[in-house]
Amino acid sequence: MDKENRNSLIALPIVILVAVGLAWAGSQGGGSVLGIPIFALAVALAFVIQWLGFIAAYALQTEKFYDLTGSFTYISITILAVLLSPTIDDRSVVSLAVVLIWATRLGTFLFGRIMKSGKDERFDEIKVNFFRFLLTWTIQGLWVSFTAAAAWVAITTTTRAPLGWPALVGFLIWAFGFGFEVLADTQKSAFKADPDNKGKFIDTGLWSWSRHPNYFGEIVLWLGVAVMAAPVLTGWQFVALISPLYVTAQLVLVSGIPILEKKADERWGGQEDYEAYKERTPVLIPRPPGAAEE
Repeated sequence: MDKENRNSLIALPIVILVAVGLAWAGSQGGGSVLGIPIFALAVALAFVIQWLGFIAAYALQTEKFYDLTGSFTYISITILAVLLSPTIDDRSVVSLAVVLIWATRLGTFLFGRIMKSGKDERFDEIKVNFFRFLLTWTIQGLWVSFTAAAAWVAITTTTRAPLGWPALVGFLIWAFGFGFEVLADTQKSAFKADPDNKGKFIDTGLWSWSRHPNYFGEIVLWLGVAVMAAPVLTGWQFVALISPLYVTAQLVLVSGIPILEKKADERWGGQEDYEAYKERTPVLIPRPPGAAEE
């Protein structure tokens, strides 16, 4: 067995054990159905859906519905959590709404993008390897569970509280992050659609403020969801507040920025205009152009 397969086999049970810990913690003080904690059921279903998606994807040797499956998981499980919860309050409805709006928009955007490009280069080597591809889908199950944890706990908890100023602040943070992400994606799509920009990198709009403004928006919107959920968390449920931290770690250290930065450096590294862009533009946290010189 080669090193990549061995590492994947080692990582798989670790990912699952982390998910089990999250399921246990998030279920404390939460509602249940037929004796099964709803939060734990949600985490379990997140993995089941990914594994079913993996079976089809590996058989067809395609990654085209990877992101779409992730979005479907957010939508279906969040709806199910609301339907199964013994009590549905305003916080549950708002939590459901923000997750559905975000997941529907991002899922359709990513699916449309991959259908247009024909493939996702990240999967070229992974999808032919059974265990690496399985690990990728399994990690998506963990990604969904951690990012949605705050919303799912807020929906399934037996602790209820009226919506107050924390919910309003959280919603405004979510709205800002969501809007920032949508605008960044829209600007980049328009840039790439222009034939005159073929082979060029984007350095206009929000992309002149940050090299990854869409990721900044993603992190901020999940922070908003966590703030909205915080007033009803108790005991071990506070583990759900790790949601925006997990998103940040994944995007900054693992699957987001490092991969894209490496790819960009391979393509444009050494070019004077690109090196100047990197020098003046923050990697993640936006800064208005020219602000550093003021």
